[in-house]
Parts: sequence; C-alpha cells; structure tokens
Amino acid sequence: MAKKGNRVQVILECTEHKDSGQPGTSRYISTKNRKNTPDRLELKKYNPILKKYTVHKEIK
Repeated sequence: MAKKGNRVQVILECTEHKDSGQPGTSRYISTKNRKNTPDRLELKKYNPILKKYTVHKEIK
C-alpha cells in the first residue's frame, strides 16, 4: 500500500541553465515535507553541463 503523509516528490530545475543558451536541462528529483516547507524549495546542486554548482528551484 502507498504511504499517506506530508512528504511529496518535487522536481528541481537549474535557474542559470536557461540563461546560458546551451541545449539540455539540469533537473533533480527530491522529496520535501509539505507541512514544514510550504514554499518552493531552492537548493544548490551540481550542473554537469555547466560544470559548476548552481541554484536549482522547484518547478510545477
């Protein structure tokens, strides 16, 4: 059975990649607790295309 609760999966997308004009996207899948963090999530993650750490924001 599926668990019920406040933890949901979110998709994180790179913010700098769109501005660079390079093809492709950098996305990560993570989970968050909807009760503790109702705002959109922002994390610094590695972007393999730009080869540096950038800010990834929650989409959708």
